[in-house]
Amino acid sequence: MPKNRNSYDFTVSGEGGSRRIFGFNATRGWVITALIAAILAVMALTYLLIDFTPLKQTIKGYPSRQSREQALENRLKVDSLEKQVSLWAFQIGNIQRVLSGREPIDLDSIATMQGADGDMYAAMYAHQDSVLRGIVEKEMAMAGKGSGLDGQIEGLKFFTPVKGMVTEPFNQAINHPYIDISAEENTPVYSVLDGTVIGADWSEDYGYVMTIQHSNDLISVYKHNDRLLQKTGDKVKVGTPIASVGNTGRLSTAAHLHFELWHAGEAIDPALYINF
Repeated sequence: MPKNRNSYDFTVSGEGGSRRIFGFNATRGWVITALIAAILAVMALTYLLIDFTPLKQTIKGYPSRQSREQALENRLKVDSLEKQVSLWAFQIGNIQRVLSGREPIDLDSIATMQGADGDMYAAMYAHQDSVLRGIVEKEMAMAGKGSGLDGQIEGLKFFTPVKGMVTEPFNQAINHPYIDISAEENTPVYSVLDGTVIGADWSEDYGYVMTIQHSNDLISVYKHNDRLLQKTGDKVKVGTPIASVGNTGRLSTAAHLHFELWHAGEAIDPALYINF
């Protein structure tokens, strides 16, 4: 009860109020501060429960397993449309070759072509669509249809490996089971999860390479680094700097990070779980 306008007595009594168990005196400012601290604590606890547990799946607008499956299906449709447009371009190109007195190109021979023509028409190889369909269906299965992957990864909080622009997305259909992220040289590269470094090596093709083993049978790989900041056997925490962006290795043409994410020996699309 209030003693005066700015002071309050808080008392816990027992046995009908005859025995005082606990009590203290507090000012109005202290009471307001305590209430604000309690509200902030409840808000923080709510955030942690939502962000680090499957409860976030109940939030309207959060990408569920079904929405990711729909995104994969849409990707299949877009790739099929791109193939059809490329086929039309191929046919127009053949007409132009005939009009200029050159031999038309046989669609079945595209896979063996070399040079600029081979690069131009490689995307239209006859069996590409069926291969793509099989790959996308496999990704859909990995996204939660019976593989258990969705349940194992959904509650994990991934750290973005590097700040930059995704220049080449994950695409199994063109043998690109990873993503490329453009960034300035010496930009820090971070571990996406807690883990143990199982590889810190040099490769002629990929330059300085960092490989980290995480829980849930996950492995992350970081290639073309300028230098490595950890060594094999080191324990790293999520968000720990492990390397710096570089342009090393025979297959690198500019400063960027080549990033791979693997689960149980299968490459998975990092963009499904990490905001780049």
